Amino acid sequence: MAKVLGKGLEALIKNYSQDNQNNQTNISVSDIITNQHQPRTHFNKEKMNMLIESIKEKGIIQPLTVRKNKKNQFELIAGERRLRAAKAAGLKSVPVFIISIDNLAEMMELALIENIQRVDLNPIEEAEGYLVLKEKYHFTQNQIAKSVSKSRSEISNKLRLLKLPKKIKEALLQNKIFYAHARSLLSINNISIMINIYNQIIKNKLNARQTETLVKQCQNIIPKTKDKKAYQFLKYEQVLQNILNTSVIIQFNDKSKGNIKVQFKNKKELDSIIKRIKG
Repeated sequence: MAKVLGKGLEALIKNYSQDNQNNQTNISVSDIITNQHQPRTHFNKEKMNMLIESIKEKGIIQPLTVRKNKKNQFELIAGERRLRAAKAAGLKSVPVFIISIDNLAEMMELALIENIQRVDLNPIEEAEGYLVLKEKYHFTQNQIAKSVSKSRSEISNKLRLLKLPKKIKEALLQNKIFYAHARSLLSINNISIMINIYNQIIKNKLNARQTETLVKQCQNIIPKTKDKKAYQFLKYEQVLQNILNTSVIIQFNDKSKGNIKVQFKNKKELDSIIKRIKG
């Protein structure tokens, strides 16, 4: 397996096919069972509809990849989206590559590689796939990195996403926030503050750079002694942000004196903030 990792399905198909010249054929969609090791669990409805319409018009251009299991069933290795779209489009049969592979860890590996190379997996799905390789098949992070042609640090960062609160993981899965947002949030150790910042991202539609700035600002005002007063000011920030519908930063000194910074992008937004202040 090592000599073809990261080289694409063509190399994988050639490596695992018993007959490289005649390994492509058509089989009935009813004869294909789904891959229980499929890393993708969320399918974008809009993109799926586009794929369905494309298949109705032009058919399936890139064959699915399957293997024949011990029960003589055709088990899907790569092509979950195409199979679903083919069924929705009313196709009775689909083109497939049949490859010979028995190792379940390698099946998971191929499914991951296929998804990453074709249509980017959602970061949470990708992380869950890596976790299966790590926990169930005892891959090291270095081995996973080699398998999908990514750096070890990238694998480590993706796995860390699984430690996020459920609310944030679901938002990432549904593309309400993106990987860059999540990476910034991971640097916050306090869950309540992390949720607070996440709510600000959603409400104020913060981009990745704005989120990173907000996280750094929060880290600067949270003393290592975990002074409750510091956390209280974060709560006040949230209240003001909800009222003014913009980013608000409260800065204070040891005597609890300070100032409030209200951010705006242009004069129109400033006028809107002033109107909200006037009530």
